[in-house]
Amino acid sequence: MKAITHLAFFAATSALVSSAFAATPEGWTTDLEKALEQAKKEKKAVLVEFTGSDWCAPCIAVKKAVLSKKEFSDKAAEKFVLVELDFPKKDEELAKKNEPLRDKYNVEGFPTILLLTAEGKQFSTFNPAQFMKVDEMLKHLDGELEKKELD
Repeated sequence: MKAITHLAFFAATSALVSSAFAATPEGWTTDLEKALEQAKKEKKAVLVEFTGSDWCAPCIAVKKAVLSKKEFSDKAAEKFVLVELDFPKKDEELAKKNEPLRDKYNVEGFPTILLLTAEGKQFSTFNPAQFMKVDEMLKHLDGELEKKELD
C-alpha cells in the first residue's frame, strides 16, 4: 500500500513539474499577430521562440536557465515583444496551430529564436541554447538590434 501512495505522489509531482516547464513564462505571449500589433504601437522588435516545451531537452534547459528568468524578460521586454510558439508532444492541437508559422519562417529545429521587425520581417535567427546565461543572451540580442539598425 505504501508503494502505491509513493507512486501516486511521484506521478502527481511529475505532472506538476512537467506543466511548470510547459507554461508560457511571465511577460510572454503566444499570439504572434497581437505581438506584431503591440510592437508597432510600442516601436519595438519581436522575439519569437520556437520550442518543444515537453520533449526538447535544449529547449527546456534554455527556458530554465534564461528565458523564464524575470531579469531576462524584464530587460528583453524593453526592446522586444516576447512570443513563445510551442510544439509540445502532449498538445498536438497547439503544435498544429503553430505549424503554419514554423513553415512561414522556415524553422527546422528547436529551440530557435527569430527576431522580427514590427512588420514581421525576419532580421535574425539563432539557437538560444548557445547562450545559457541571461547576460550573454541579452548581449547577443543587443548586438542583433545594432546590426539591424545598420542595414
